[in-house]
Amino acid sequence: MGLLERFRKRGEKAVIHTSRALSDLEQLCGDDKQTYEALHHTMFLDPRKIGASMKEAAENARKFTKERNLGRARIWYDIAGGLAIYEGDVKKVIEFFSESQKISGLKYPIVVDADKAVAKAQEYYKKHLKS
Repeated sequence: MGLLERFRKRGEKAVIHTSRALSDLEQLCGDDKQTYEALHHTMFLDPRKIGASMKEAAENARKFTKERNLGRARIWYDIAGGLAIYEGDVKKVIEFFSESQKISGLKYPIVVDADKAVAKAQEYYKKHLKS
């Protein structure tokens, strides 16, 4: 008789503990959950694989905004913002993610403290993107 069968017969529930390894980004941010949340959905782990430059992404975003295709505009603003993180351009990070916020109504934590988030992202890139 296995462990689970014994618990089932007694009407007790088995508790299974799982643990997961922290990602490199979680390790880098440590206890700074705000910075981790700011980067978690906005930075690219390897932006060199994006098929557009920050300038091209921003142009696409503006074009789709003018065409009132707000879904595509938001996506391109997010791409431009992610590339701005990679380039370390805090001003552009705030600009692009602020535009994405306006279009989508979503809140981007990176807009609140972009300086700190971009600095952490730069540490990540220096460690993981040696080229």
